[in-house]
Amino acid sequence: MSLDWVSINSNPGSEMTRQKIQIKKIDNTAARQVTFSKRRRGLFKKAYELSTLCDAEIALLVFSNTGKLFEYSSTSTRQVIERRNLQSERIDLLDPISTLELQLQSSTCAMLGTEIAEKTKELRQLRGEELQGLDLEELKHLEKLLEGGLNRVTQTKDELFFKEISILKRKLTLSERSLTEKTWNLRKGLRFSLTLYFILLFYEY
Repeated sequence: MSLDWVSINSNPGSEMTRQKIQIKKIDNTAARQVTFSKRRRGLFKKAYELSTLCDAEIALLVFSNTGKLFEYSSTSTRQVIERRNLQSERIDLLDPISTLELQLQSSTCAMLGTEIAEKTKELRQLRGEELQGLDLEELKHLEKLLEGGLNRVTQTKDELFFKEISILKRKLTLSERSLTEKTWNLRKGLRFSLTLYFILLFYEY
């Protein structure tokens, strides 16, 4: 695959034109060496500018086609390489932990999903749905679950029923006690009124 590089022709006396230069290996050895030298200097210049402007730590290693090494470093090439290796070691130590945690979480989610699906299916079967495909043993197990559930419902209903009866009995007892007290007070008042009436009647005669 090749890329196109735009070149601007700015020769004096001629109009500026754009020429597309195909990015591929230069066949001419002399031209290739000249281009390598110019591009290498430009690359190192950009690295220097990036390091200076952004306070970045940069190291560049370039080997020519003849095997000659060219390098640039804002501090020390060895220091940058050691820092890079240390960073890789830290990542290698963290990756197994992260992968293990991810696997555990995925496994837990899968187990929970399976359990939810099973409970949902069981609930539907208790409601009389999705019974197709169940064998005799499964139907008996479902029947036991229904019987156990029905017994618990009956027990809870009976407890609530007796509780309501107990409350009604207490209310009835309080009502009867209140009625007895009112009747007693009424009789007492009536007796006093009759006594007073006879006393007044006696004095009149």
